[in-house]
Amino acid sequence: MDILRDLMFAVIGALVAAPLALLPALHIYNVAGLLVLGTAALGPLLPPEHMAMLFLGMITSYAILNTIPSIFFSAPDESMVFIVLPGQKYLMQGRGYEAVALTGIGSLGGIAALLLLTPLAPRLFPTLRAVIQQHLHWILWTVIAFMVLSEWPKGSDRAPAGWRRWWDGWRNLVAGLATFLLSGLLGFVLMYRSLLPVYAAYQNLLPAFVGLFAVPWVLQNLLARVELPSQHIARDVDATPGLIGRGVFAGTLGGLFAAFFPVVTGGIGGLIAGHATAQRDDRLFIISQGASKVVYYVGGFLLFFVPGLYLTRGGMAWMLSTLWRSYTPRAYYIAVAAVLLTGVLSYFLLLLLARGVIRAMEKVDYRSVSRVVLVILIGVVMGVPALGEYVGSGDGAAALRAALGSLTICAVATGIGLIPVLWGARRMNCMGLLLLPIALNMSGLGATVAGWLGLLG
Repeated sequence: MDILRDLMFAVIGALVAAPLALLPALHIYNVAGLLVLGTAALGPLLPPEHMAMLFLGMITSYAILNTIPSIFFSAPDESMVFIVLPGQKYLMQGRGYEAVALTGIGSLGGIAALLLLTPLAPRLFPTLRAVIQQHLHWILWTVIAFMVLSEWPKGSDRAPAGWRRWWDGWRNLVAGLATFLLSGLLGFVLMYRSLLPVYAAYQNLLPAFVGLFAVPWVLQNLLARVELPSQHIARDVDATPGLIGRGVFAGTLGGLFAAFFPVVTGGIGGLIAGHATAQRDDRLFIISQGASKVVYYVGGFLLFFVPGLYLTRGGMAWMLSTLWRSYTPRAYYIAVAAVLLTGVLSYFLLLLLARGVIRAMEKVDYRSVSRVVLVILIGVVMGVPALGEYVGSGDGAAALRAALGSLTICAVATGIGLIPVLWGARRMNCMGLLLLPIALNMSGLGATVAGWLGLLG
């Protein structure tokens, strides 16, 4: 009966997260943070061991279903930013549903890969962690170097000779480097001198990520006057078993890399794995990103349940670790069963909700949808930190300060996020927000740089 109760809480979490995943930029970590803040009131109804299963269902459902707003509303999070370009191509060809289905297939493949790793995880991951623990800093710097060096010139080679031709070739490189450094500077400010009050401080990254990744996409849709073609609901997808297998393999590699190493997200891990496996097909890329983000989100949280590992990766694991820890193989295997159950459920919800979104968008102008999405983004940016502050302190004035501070962070981040949009650089460089300050901290230089910036006074 205890197992059935645990699985029931996981299913409840998946069903709760399903509608929330459709709201652009509302990350499931923010909702989980509010639940953690409310544990004093929820204690008798939701003890920590049941909250763990609830969170597991929520993160599995979110990892699969957040594909819908990323493709149809162009409001991706940091793990989905790379899938949007191929997804937008499919959307403008009337094949948005097919892009969603391909991502869902990749997600199921990622869950299958996690199941295959289940017998190995208790022995493999603790040993792997012991081996690489002292090398995390230079591995992270290697990831940063790859990001910067892989930003190749994209000039047309038609500009007049001299400085104009140099700028034509190097403007995207300069824009990419500027985006990385400016977002890294913003990360230092948020890490050492938050604009949010105490009880909303854990929501520090929400407005930054919304401004860096989501708002620029929506503004681009509004300014470009995008007209969305009629969407075809396909009965099958143009993908062979071999192509699906290649995509899932590459995505699993990237997702595991991102889940195990700090700061690296599923999108970055998937991109690195895509280069390593020489992907050149949009279908392959979409499938691999679907697998990567599920392995990143769900696999990263499952590491928290692996007996003997005691590894917290991702916001969900960090929040839960303050209330409960997994020590037995039984809890781990129940968690794996919960992932399988909620993953299959979420896949069918994905197809059902995608059809509903398509029908709704056929009746509404796409620019109107973009305006609504922008309003929702601003509402989330101001509302979630304000609610967190009010739940924690009960002070209405502090909640208002949290809302205004969050909006200020979002505005600054939006300015940075528009640089790659306007100058043709990779939006991946916005991940400097986390990569640069944490890499410097791991190398023992973070406090020194923060002192140079005047953030320690």
